Amino acid sequence: MEGVIDAVTRELLTARPGFDWTVTEFVRVVDARLPPRVFYKHCPELQKPAVTTPTGVPVHIQLLGSDTRALAANARQALELGATSIDLNFGCPAKLVNRHDGGASLLRRPERLFQATRAVFDAVGEHIPVTAKIRLGFADRRPAVACGQAAEAGGASRLVVHARTRNEGYRPPAHWEWIGKIRQHVGIPVVANGDIWTLEDYWKARTLSGCEDVMLGRSALADPWLAARIRHWQQTGERLADTTWAMRAGVLKDYAQRQRQGLPERIVTSLVKQWMAQMRQGNNEADVHFQRIKRLTVLDDLLGALVQHTPEHPMPADAPA
Repeated sequence: MEGVIDAVTRELLTARPGFDWTVTEFVRVVDARLPPRVFYKHCPELQKPAVTTPTGVPVHIQLLGSDTRALAANARQALELGATSIDLNFGCPAKLVNRHDGGASLLRRPERLFQATRAVFDAVGEHIPVTAKIRLGFADRRPAVACGQAAEAGGASRLVVHARTRNEGYRPPAHWEWIGKIRQHVGIPVVANGDIWTLEDYWKARTLSGCEDVMLGRSALADPWLAARIRHWQQTGERLADTTWAMRAGVLKDYAQRQRQGLPERIVTSLVKQWMAQMRQGNNEADVHFQRIKRLTVLDDLLGALVQHTPEHPMPADAPA
């Protein structure tokens, strides 16, 4: 989720009920204690009275790295700045990240995952929770259980598991049943993640993994109402109406107007297209609109064209789908 889950996005996605907590983009840790400005850039919520989105959803700081001393030092830095939870990223499949010994690269040797988690827990675990996100392994799924146990032994109080290996990337299918194997061998809460695009996917992921909770990533960008749809179904057993393109376009417009207050318009245009591209997943209507306007380079032209040939009926941020 690097480059797509900043504070503005977090604010928009948590404007409706559904999310219990969210994380920052990962703070890349190499071999030094990072200055406060790096943490404030990734998590401006640290500068507010509570480290939450405006609707009160907690924001957890995510660290990515493998140097145990540097991870510990930066966890302490985050704590001193007001962090209320540290999440460790052992799941990023990006080649550049893995070449520099970060993210999913640690899944090759579960003992290294344990050492990294233990270093952070020893640094801050008496004060705030330490959690971890993993995949089912690097090249194959055989070490999946060992990786989950290593995170728990290191001090993680919760484990999010993306239901694919690093080498599987984001290619379907997600192996939700393998999350269940991990869950059966650890004593901490396990959260299922991966390929949860619809209410039906949510139910399948819960059923096959045995997990009570799920984490949404790319799917939250694809459908900003998905979390609210799941929560409404949990509470009432009723299905909300599908998210329309006009609703998606309204989120994109709001996002652009907020981002243009601090970023060059060419950057904002690129960011809007990036989010719009995520909305294409499983949604033919969004893909048609993306193909229609993807070559526009002027932000106002792009925003004006978002709802061309589509009924315009913007929806308040707190209204149900």
